[in-house]
Amino acid sequence: MTKSVDFYFDIISPYAYLAYKQITLIDKKKIQFNYKPILLGGLHKLAGITAPAFNKFKMKNMKNDCILIASKKNIKFNWNDKFPINSLKIMRGYLAVKKEIKDIYLETFFNAYWKNNIDLENIDNIKNLLNIIDIDTNKFFEDLDQPGIKDKLKEVTNLAFQKEVFGAPTFIVNNKLFWGQDRLDYAIEEFFSV
Repeated sequence: MTKSVDFYFDIISPYAYLAYKQITLIDKKKIQFNYKPILLGGLHKLAGITAPAFNKFKMKNMKNDCILIASKKNIKFNWNDKFPINSLKIMRGYLAVKKEIKDIYLETFFNAYWKNNIDLENIDNIKNLLNIIDIDTNKFFEDLDQPGIKDKLKEVTNLAFQKEVFGAPTFIVNNKLFWGQDRLDYAIEEFFSV
């Protein structure tokens, strides 16, 4: 069995974006990451968690914290004016696109939301981004309604909950869970520990 790090993420999470940007700098020949798209709102519902976005004190701290982390890690970051959004279409889209374009899809949509302050609930904005990366918009939106895509996102989210994942980003390696972008280094240490 190939050893790897599972990376649970949702585009809606600024911390998942910050973790993703750090992951992109890691040599993929040394560490394999398995990208596990989840619907964070659905996961929170399963876990009975109220997201920080809905608590004004946590929200203010989260915004300042993300700006601080981005500055320290030299990551281009802008708090999105439309936070939070329903990320269902974007996350289903990640599952729907072909394997060979998943990386560019994720890069494009993470950057659009957390670097370029684009409203990803706006269908025209989504279409513009899809056109930039040469994805057929009609097929894309048709695929989002396919039962297999709908079921897959629910399945990955439910499996994450069964593994006691409760937020994004979460990393699982050697059956150990590490929650938060600030635990990426710990997950990597665990990867190399055996």
